[in-house]
Amino acid sequence: MLGFGSLLRDYLDYYKISQTDFAERLGISKKHLNNIINGKVGISEELMVAISLITDIDIKLIVFAEKQRRVYNYLHERFDNEKSIKEFLNTFYLKDMSKLGWIKLKDVTNTTQNAVDLLEYLNLSSFDLTSEYINTKVLYKKKDDANQKKIYLWIKHCDKLIIKQNVFEYSSANFSKLLDELKLEQNKPFDTVSLTNILNKYGIYLVVEDALPATKIRGCMMVKITNPAIYLTKTFKEKASFYFALYHELAHVKRDYNMAKNKIVVDDSTSKKEIDEVALNWMIDKNVWNLIKENPNEVKEICQKNNIPICFATSRLAKEGLISYKSKLYINNRKNL
Repeated sequence: MLGFGSLLRDYLDYYKISQTDFAERLGISKKHLNNIINGKVGISEELMVAISLITDIDIKLIVFAEKQRRVYNYLHERFDNEKSIKEFLNTFYLKDMSKLGWIKLKDVTNTTQNAVDLLEYLNLSSFDLTSEYINTKVLYKKKDDANQKKIYLWIKHCDKLIIKQNVFEYSSANFSKLLDELKLEQNKPFDTVSLTNILNKYGIYLVVEDALPATKIRGCMMVKITNPAIYLTKTFKEKASFYFALYHELAHVKRDYNMAKNKIVVDDSTSKKEIDEVALNWMIDKNVWNLIKENPNEVKEICQKNNIPICFATSRLAKEGLISYKSKLYINNRKNL
């Protein structure tokens, strides 16, 4: 029998304590205690504390056993057999996450324990909350066919990675200083550790981490208590595309900080163009960009004079169809990560 009830029965038998006496100590009826022992009812948090106080049983053991019982009952009330339960758990890509090391399964052969581990990973009390929570928490989808569940699983993985980061206090007043420091960094060899340290210095978390296959997300931003957090996937092959995604999310930080305290901003289709323009202007000032468009043959000299990575300009020229991706200008100045 799952749950704390069977353990409590053994405890009472071992110490020769009657159910009547123990119920009186707890301040509950003997019938209520009997129902707990037989696994017919759950144990409230108040009772867990009370049982731990009048016995030498660690409350963590009580909580663990009750969690197992509740999850077991949930699964077996909804599914006919172990195969169906496993299929349900795998809709959360449990095997994929386990292989990637995102989740540690305490007992791979125990579906109830796997479900408990998954709920702990999701930080949700019930699987019934999953769809509603994800749909209300994740503000925008990157694409209409984006997998919301995979997005959320990736976000929760990134959430665990920022715990190791030490960030300073965030202040929007320091945003221009951050951009100035990034302009110096973008001219150096690409280094995610250095970038992370810079953003941490200005109170922003940064994680660059692979997502599950076919997640169809490039990045997102949110606010953790008072500190913005930017998560980017490793889908970027070129330095220019990575920095564009980083500046895109920073534009969300600047504009959507208050909204992101309660939402995860993946993308906003209604104002994506506006955010993209901000990101592009941070990469290359619009006046400098106009000069480059008018004089593409002088792009190297213009970029060097304005301290802009040449790959930013050639990538944008190709993106806007002003030069070919097969041109020597683009190929010779492309910077891969």
